[in-house]
Amino acid sequence: MLTHVQAAAVLGVEAYQVTVEVHLSAGLPAFHIVGLPDGAVRESRLRLPAALDSAGYGFPRDALTINLAPADIRKDGTAFDLPMAIGILLGMHAGTIEVAVDLSRTMILGELGLDGSISPIRGALPMAMLARDLGFQSVILPQDNAAEAACVQEIEVYGASHLQAVLDHVIGRRALRAHRGPEERPQEVDAGAARVDFDEVAGQVVVKRALEVAAAGGHNVMMIGPPGAGKSMLARRLPTILPPMSFQESLETSAIYSITGQLKAKGLIRQRPYRHPHHTISDVGLAGGG
Repeated sequence: MLTHVQAAAVLGVEAYQVTVEVHLSAGLPAFHIVGLPDGAVRESRLRLPAALDSAGYGFPRDALTINLAPADIRKDGTAFDLPMAIGILLGMHAGTIEVAVDLSRTMILGELGLDGSISPIRGALPMAMLARDLGFQSVILPQDNAAEAACVQEIEVYGASHLQAVLDHVIGRRALRAHRGPEERPQEVDAGAARVDFDEVAGQVVVKRALEVAAAGGHNVMMIGPPGAGKSMLARRLPTILPPMSFQESLETSAIYSITGQLKAKGLIRQRPYRHPHHTISDVGLAGGG
């Protein structure tokens, strides 16, 4: 029996679609995950049997192979636990249960605990943006990630806290409640910049004028001077005179923070971020590492 469940993964700062193919066949008990899985994905071989057993479904005693397509891109993270579990359950009960949702237009994401609970994941926002861009109808993900994913318009977002709730939704036994995004302007979230203002700077007339021109025209700025001259102080206040972020800019910025696990509030980042790397940072570290 072969089942397909749609999921996603993050590569750099962008998400890409992953199809979880679950194949059950008669034979000696075996469980293989292929498609260039990393260590966290391979450890699903230990989490899934415990989660399914805790939920009361047991684990198949057949030959089980799961392929994460496309198979030539390395998969990392724990967001594949839930789609793999749903694929296994649908394969185990093929012919006895009827799927009530269109799995080809539903993206499922989530990490499973050993008791069947669903834990939050990183990168939920860019994955929801990907689902919208690909024309998916809905996204099912952890309840703790529903608020950030619901900021993406034109797609239904369902949050769940347990494997049983997701299965009930998929087979039409009990539908999950759609999480509604913000009706007004998203809540402002501090992106790491101190609460400072450009008008606090006394003097520095020439430099302030240069920063104002750069902010108005979208130019780059290089400030050179001895320690204590005010370079960092002025740079920290530059975002306060930049124009407000558009909704799309806010989504893209928040997506980066979501991938790194720093988007802890329920709203989008509406303040332009300010980063202050040390002057001894390497080129690789400044660019974001690997």
